[in-house]
Amino acid sequence: MSSLLGIDNGLTVTKAVIFDIDGTQLSVARRRVPQSMPQARWVERDMAGLWQATAEAIKEAISLSGRPADDIKAVAATAHGDGLYLLDKNRQPLGPGILSLDSRAGGIVERWSAGSVFSEALELTGQVPHASAPSALLAWLKENDPDRFNEIGHIIACKDWLRFCLTDTIGTDRTEASTSFTDVNGQDYSPEALRVYGLEELFNALAPIAPSAAVVGYVTAEAAALTGLKKGTPVASGLHDVTASALGIGGHADNVMSIVAGTYSINEVVSDAPRTDPRWFCRNAITPGRWNNMSISPASTANYDWFLDTFCPGDQAEAAATGVSVHATLAKEIDAALKRPSTILFHPYLFGSPYGNFASGSFLGLHGWHDRGDMLKAVLEGIAFNHRTHVDALRDGFAFSEVRLTGGGSRNPAFAQMFADILNMPVTVTTVDEAAAFGAALCAGTAVGLFTSPQDGAAAIAKVDRTYFPDSSQSAIFDERFALYSRLAETLKPQWLELEKLAALIPGVRP
Repeated sequence: MSSLLGIDNGLTVTKAVIFDIDGTQLSVARRRVPQSMPQARWVERDMAGLWQATAEAIKEAISLSGRPADDIKAVAATAHGDGLYLLDKNRQPLGPGILSLDSRAGGIVERWSAGSVFSEALELTGQVPHASAPSALLAWLKENDPDRFNEIGHIIACKDWLRFCLTDTIGTDRTEASTSFTDVNGQDYSPEALRVYGLEELFNALAPIAPSAAVVGYVTAEAAALTGLKKGTPVASGLHDVTASALGIGGHADNVMSIVAGTYSINEVVSDAPRTDPRWFCRNAITPGRWNNMSISPASTANYDWFLDTFCPGDQAEAAATGVSVHATLAKEIDAALKRPSTILFHPYLFGSPYGNFASGSFLGLHGWHDRGDMLKAVLEGIAFNHRTHVDALRDGFAFSEVRLTGGGSRNPAFAQMFADILNMPVTVTTVDEAAAFGAALCAGTAVGLFTSPQDGAAAIAKVDRTYFPDSSQSAIFDERFALYSRLAETLKPQWLELEKLAALIPGVRP
């Protein structure tokens, strides 16, 4: 027997998932990783605590799999992209990891947008910087924490930290390397890219690049003792979680739009030539000579989670006590709301948006006769509308005939059907539950020769669960609602900064 371990570290949970080489999920173990928000707009985590939680999850997954540790032929990790994880010159963690929800560098990005940095960065690197990009966070450290900045020895990403803990080797992969500092045409690090951001002195601190599906080290004795893995198990480089999720659902292929409805609204399509536009990131795909074009914002199902935590605590407690999913408990309310017209529109900008750092969420058209189901429907619709904003941008640059959907909402038939109706395209959901971890496992399997490539492995193994086809009458209704949703967002755009300034008028509260 042979199996593969894929590690998937998100913004709040780290998971270890063991797959049989035929794609069957054998076990999954999860651990929450606490976030720290010491100041407004700061979102951090303890790096040692992340590794400890991941090690515990790996040990539990091995136990739950019913197979011995030496059955695992290879390991690879994926994790949230962007953000910033640093090691000092002695290869020790240099402060906490900074998550991709962090927006402390928003002011720097606003300043860059008013000058030449955006246009230079787009032309050279294929993307404009955003508040949680490594470029922006490093520039923030240089200005605001020069002591920490001067101690930087190695710049890595979240999944690269887990690789280091497993193997004691430092490096990254092609997909992660392209988050800020690669030439979009040459697909390798560019000193000129660091110059654009005023970070020239950090070139030698960039992590060496390896293919996503290359063996980059082996599980050390120390890591084996903590995780239960066999010492010497091969570890592959792994990949950015956006790419991993698309790979895991068979979406890293021609003419396919991959949508990840998770904390972030992620919408991506692969191309065989670079094409740049400020509405998307043009980053390295898994294979040289291929590019992953991503239009994203932190405005997807995190809004739904917020609604559940804020307005449905009793339902969540009941679900936990009975073992019934809270989503199933609320399904009747949502289904009933879907059957009746509503004036409510929701902008899902609670944690970010395509409109910059100062946008905020809002319910519009809310009346006293609306109930919780109407508001839940509006939240789900707003999330799908935000995805459409990104998908429509990518339609301007790329052709695709198929949409594949993954993420927390993809298992809800009503939500998946809503995507099909709003995008007016067939939407396919696969049987893979842990798509990002599966994408990492495909890289691990390729690294030790079990698959010819990660993409071929996905094509052979990923199975379609259901395809949702658009209802033309519903699509017409959603088109009208989306047009109004978009006009209202543009109307509110000048007012969002004014709203943020209100916090400064309250003693003791910072904007």
